[in-house]
Amino acid sequence: MQQSKEPFLINRLKSVGFAFKGMLVLIKTEASIKIQLVVALVVTFAGFYFNISTTEWMVQLTMIGLVMSIEGVNTTVEYIADFIHPDHHPKIGLIKDISAGAVFIASIIAVIIAGIIYLPKIL
Repeated sequence: MQQSKEPFLINRLKSVGFAFKGMLVLIKTEASIKIQLVVALVVTFAGFYFNISTTEWMVQLTMIGLVMSIEGVNTTVEYIADFIHPDHHPKIGLIKDISAGAVFIASIIAVIIAGIIYLPKIL
C-alpha cells in the first residue's frame, strides 16, 4: 500500500522550518558567521546613515546574502569532510581550503563593493 503524500503547502512549510532551524544553528555555532552578521548590521546601519540609493541597497544586500550563504556552504563542506574522514588527511584539508577560499573571494568582493559605495560618501 502506497503511503499518502503530504499536501504541497504542508511540505513547503516544513522545508522552511528546516531551513530556519539550519540558519539558527549556523548563527549560534559558527564564530565566522557571527562576525559576518555584525559586519552586515554595521553596513546596514551605514546604509541608513548615508541614505544609499536603491541600487546600492540591492548590491549591498546581495553581497551580504552571498557571503553569509557561502559561509553556510563552507561550514557544511567542513562538517561533511570531518564526518567522512575525522583524522587529518591532505585531500580533506585541500577540500576545506578550497571551500574557505570561496568565502574569502566573496568577502573580498564585498569589501570592494562597500568601498565603492561608502568611500565617496565618507570622503
